[in-house]
Amino acid sequence: MIQFLASFFIRDSRNYKSPEVRQAYGVLSGAVGIGLNIFLFFGKWIAGMLSGSIAITADAFNNLSDAGSSIITLIGFRLSGQAPDPEHPFGHGRMEYISGLLVSVAILVMGFELIVTSIGKLRNPKPIESSTVVFVILIASILVKLYMFYYNRSLSKKLESAAMKATSADSLSDTVATTLVLAATLISKYTGLILDGWLGILVGLFIVYTGGSTLKETIDLLLGQPPKQEFIDEIKEIVLGHSLVYGVHDLIVHDYGPGRVMISLHAEVAVDGDIQDIHEQIDHIEHELQEKLHCSATIHMDPIVTDDREVLAMKDKVEKIVHNLDETFSIHDFRMVKGTTRTNLIFDVEVPRKTSYTDNEIMNSLKEQIHKLSGSRYFAVIQIDHEYY
Repeated sequence: MIQFLASFFIRDSRNYKSPEVRQAYGVLSGAVGIGLNIFLFFGKWIAGMLSGSIAITADAFNNLSDAGSSIITLIGFRLSGQAPDPEHPFGHGRMEYISGLLVSVAILVMGFELIVTSIGKLRNPKPIESSTVVFVILIASILVKLYMFYYNRSLSKKLESAAMKATSADSLSDTVATTLVLAATLISKYTGLILDGWLGILVGLFIVYTGGSTLKETIDLLLGQPPKQEFIDEIKEIVLGHSLVYGVHDLIVHDYGPGRVMISLHAEVAVDGDIQDIHEQIDHIEHELQEKLHCSATIHMDPIVTDDREVLAMKDKVEKIVHNLDETFSIHDFRMVKGTTRTNLIFDVEVPRKTSYTDNEIMNSLKEQIHKLSGSRYFAVIQIDHEYY
């Protein structure tokens, strides 16, 4: 249904990377979620009144809160699409993360309330009245929530949306909750056992777990996560696809929300190259990154020696020493500065965030091994850089 509606209301609906298309899908998904959850609320509320089941009634109000969550998601997508202003120069993209955070909190609150209500039901159990109407409503609710889980999960992957991922998790928890409620109703009908309260507690615990998981993921996004490796690879492929660029380092991705990604990096270029030609190509790379990856790029040119055999040979030796220490390490900005009594080898070592070595251990080990080259004439001047991905 979502794709059918999208084909009518969203222009270029398959272009999931476009900020405008993302926003339109968020609004459409939120509107559909509001309608379906209100429909489910009234259906389950009627079933709860007919059966006298606290679990069914609580599940009904859970759907009502889901309608509120859909409103939050819709508003979040609308606000995230606003243009930058003087107070928010990087735009409002993180409003989508905040809406996901609010949805996660709503899931947690509903889970705790259901647990409390179910404990009260254990203290004062009452028989559940069941009928064909009640069973039909519960089964229909399960099917609707499964559909909502499917389309929200599918869109969250296509759009890489934290808010939709939280909504899909909520729909899944609702599916499990209603399934357990249906099981309790069937058991009560055919055995006389009143499991309404116990299953209500199980449902509440599952909802709390789901809410906690989505809350953690959304908080991670707000605090700042490393970009996906696929995104890093795409950036490097584009930059290194230009003949005047020999290497890329010091890459940083600044995430201000979907469609508001900014990157900065250092591009290695020949020290004796034509500065105007290099500058023109760097500008072209920045525009290409914007067009293909929808991110703003700032590129710093790093001049390197490309035709001095002595420098290149020494760089190879240093790279082998660095890789022997750890294959994940790399070097850049390599220079040789010759003096009367010694030669300084100046370079940066790029180190992953996850490493067993301290900065001092890395520098001391490399300095010691480099100092042994060619009769102790070489001294290393090292800067440690930590990757941001």
